[in-house]
Amino acid sequence: MKSIKINKSLTILCCVILAGTASFFFISGQSGNEADSNKIEALSFANSIPTPEYVEFCGKKIVLDRYDLRERFDREMNAFVYGHSTTMLLFKRANRYFPIIEPILKENGLPDDFKYLAVIESSLNPKAISVAKAVGFWQFMPETGKKYGLEVSDQVDERYHIEKSTAAACQYLKEGYKQYGDWSLSAAAYNGGFFRISSELKNQIVDSFFDLLLVDETSRYIFRILAAKELFKDPYKYGFVLKAKDLYPSIRTKKIEISSDIPNLAEFAKENKINYYLLKEFNPWLRDRELKISTKNPKSYQIDIPVIDDLYYSKNKIKVHNKNWVTD
Repeated sequence: MKSIKINKSLTILCCVILAGTASFFFISGQSGNEADSNKIEALSFANSIPTPEYVEFCGKKIVLDRYDLRERFDREMNAFVYGHSTTMLLFKRANRYFPIIEPILKENGLPDDFKYLAVIESSLNPKAISVAKAVGFWQFMPETGKKYGLEVSDQVDERYHIEKSTAAACQYLKEGYKQYGDWSLSAAAYNGGFFRISSELKNQIVDSFFDLLLVDETSRYIFRILAAKELFKDPYKYGFVLKAKDLYPSIRTKKIEISSDIPNLAEFAKENKINYYLLKEFNPWLRDRELKISTKNPKSYQIDIPVIDDLYYSKNKIKVHNKNWVTD
């Protein structure tokens, strides 16, 4: 490393951003003949991510000894750890949404690990929309959503409904487990489809996801879930420092049963002491400015109205869902 001449006494902290990784350099200088001895001292570097000997998914141990398994896992860990801004948001959002997802998974007899499938599908964004027009936490396409009991119309799209879409995802994944007797294959089918996974298992004469050659997206899919799980076990270990105040709080709601038309949702929101924006935030499945109940197939809906005090950080004491996520 070359010496840098500095005519005046100074101390400078420089931050260089390269390929999404921050490297910090401390430049220290003094006047006089000592200028030639000034050097740039690196204080922090991007480190290789440690790889565990094994990971577990849905109670099954996966040894990361075979070169391809280790390197596929390593790729996803590096992507998460050095995708700082997006990954940091995952922890914040999980504090709000895991308490909603986990009981539904349990009620439907699914392993808790499937909450990490929602993490990689939508980054825990209830309003996520893919290029292919899959939407919501679980990224259902329109026809698939309908198949698993979700209403999808111009007025109501329950793919955006967190509770209902989670229950629908459970049914899809249980169908996969019934077909394959393996949760990893069921998860792979969630991404690649039952037909593709079944065909490739037959054509490649294997019975494990980890021995299948698949398109890159599906091949990475389980490893992304595994990496997300590993990261959520101990964020601090991988350089993510959060305090309780940094997490997004749970916000309680009261449910209003609706079985008749709402001609103007903005007026409905005002009547319930919130605004139209908040109504849509807590009910993203409402896709229009009104709600009409079908006369041919009448049904009722439950609309969530947030508890006012919970909307304000100054009044809503943040409850930490997992103590391992924070340092205080």
